[in-house]
Amino acid sequence: MADHLNRARAALLPGMPADRVLACYAAAAGDEIGSGKFSSPESSAALAANTFGYFLGRAADLPPLPGCRGLGWPARDLRLEAVVRFPWPGGTHPCLDALIETRDALIGVESKRYEPFRAKQKPHLSGAYWRPVWGDAMAGYERVRDALLDGSARFAHLDAAQLAKHAFGLRTAVHKDKRMIGKRPVLVYLYAEPKTWPDGRKVDRAMIEAHRTDIALFAAMVRNDEVAFVCVSYRDLLGEWQADPDDRVRLHANAVLDRFEV
Repeated sequence: MADHLNRARAALLPGMPADRVLACYAAAAGDEIGSGKFSSPESSAALAANTFGYFLGRAADLPPLPGCRGLGWPARDLRLEAVVRFPWPGGTHPCLDALIETRDALIGVESKRYEPFRAKQKPHLSGAYWRPVWGDAMAGYERVRDALLDGSARFAHLDAAQLAKHAFGLRTAVHKDKRMIGKRPVLVYLYAEPKTWPDGRKVDRAMIEAHRTDIALFAAMVRNDEVAFVCVSYRDLLGEWQADPDDRVRLHANAVLDRFEV
């Protein structure tokens, strides 16, 4: 375990609050550190941790995310590997790469790096997701759920089941969590489009385009729902941060782009 922890620490950029960041992943259920996944050259967790972990303990310095302006910034709280619960006990509940709270919104971030370009397993949704507990403004996400079951919509490069689960969890939080009641729930899909794999092979351009098509279909299906869906590329996010008035944010964006192929 000590070896994996040292490798995970080495995967963090200089100047990061490493102890804070690693504590978030050590406490999470995914075992990113103990399994060695965090220090993998393909790690999505490492990209998200380096992007958002810089702002742990000082959420107010986090710039607004593209597509999320006008939601009561500055941020009041930022957590990594944050769980939002469904409206029932037991079972597995959604874990978001980052969870951001502003005055007006609860913003969950799901980060992807190389995952859209790997072989994808058939999605699984238990019968619990068909319980009538999502209110009357989640019809789009319910359509996604139903389409995954009957095969009427196919997402070859997008984990639509995971995104729907995250949306249901965020919706539950703003209705059940006393601290979050009344806030606007927002699901941000933050994705990389690397040109090459770590071993130098090119990422198939057709897969990148197919992933974009899947994102557009998903966004169209849920566009009128209570949980707003925002899709943002890492390139666009970090590009905005490179132009931020705060020189610390600009330097951080440059450091992430220097380390990671996005």
